[in-house]
Amino acid sequence: MRRVQGQDFNEVPILDLSGLHRGRLAGRDAVVQTLRGYLEGIGFLYVSGHGVPAESVAAVRAANRRFHALPLEEKLRIKLDRNFRGYIPINSSTIVTSSVATVRKPNQSESLMIMHEVAADDPAAIAGEPLQGPNQWPDEALLPGFRATIETYVQQMTDVARMIAGLIADALGVPMDLLMRYFARPTTFLRLLHYPTQHEEEGLFGSAPHTDYGFITLLAQDDVGGLEVRNKAGTWVPVPPLADSFVMNVGDILARWSNDRFVSTPHRVINRSGRERYSQSFFFDPAMSAAIAVFPACVPGGEEAKYAPVVYGEYLMERIDKNYQARTVAAGGA
Repeated sequence: MRRVQGQDFNEVPILDLSGLHRGRLAGRDAVVQTLRGYLEGIGFLYVSGHGVPAESVAAVRAANRRFHALPLEEKLRIKLDRNFRGYIPINSSTIVTSSVATVRKPNQSESLMIMHEVAADDPAAIAGEPLQGPNQWPDEALLPGFRATIETYVQQMTDVARMIAGLIADALGVPMDLLMRYFARPTTFLRLLHYPTQHEEEGLFGSAPHTDYGFITLLAQDDVGGLEVRNKAGTWVPVPPLADSFVMNVGDILARWSNDRFVSTPHRVINRSGRERYSQSFFFDPAMSAAIAVFPACVPGGEEAKYAPVVYGEYLMERIDKNYQARTVAAGGA
């Protein structure tokens, strides 16, 4: 993918959505205009006033800590499966498809991946379609209330992501109903991440420099820090924790959809704080079957689209299978 970087910036801006929740539709145009500028120039922003209760964010953070405090043998009982759901141990993911760095060392993090729920008797699961199957959950006796906490949060985050998708449609000049068709059955990921204290070593990262695959990411950080975003000059700009906000960024499929009008900006995590870091990343992406072609509204008159159409699921699986060796092993090499 041709990578286009936006403007120089020295900090990540904040977009307040609280007025939209209070029904102040008169302010929507201003929000869309501001969002458009941030996504064209930076690709990263803080989102405040999003409507997700602080108690929900805190409950998931606590659940994240509880899960990663389990003995390793317990976590390995739900090790990542062929449907890309479950526990990902440390040193088992290397971002070899990174378009912004040559990555040779595995990420210094462990995580639990929870996707959109697909029942075992769903026709897509029975047919063995990619990434279609039930989530793997830790033992309820060990972590009471864990599943209910996570499922509530996933629904809340899905609602926020749909609202933001509507704003993005307006920012691109794309009919909202057209864009939302691609998210009738969205592909979603909630990744509960734990970054142990990291020693200094060249080429070693909590998360190596990369861009995200999909549409948008909404990240809740703890208070440790370590996330950095690269500006046009090549400087890594810190994205410190900001209370009651999510860090939002453009993914590669949105950059592609917009003909690079919106930028998918490189970012990384380095945890040399001396403390353990926990974060919860929510990825909101199109349906696996969605055919992604550049929106005509994003192609200047007399020019051609920069990208050929792709099926989102095929595009996604190529990246997952190269970067997550554990899933490939679980799928029997598929």
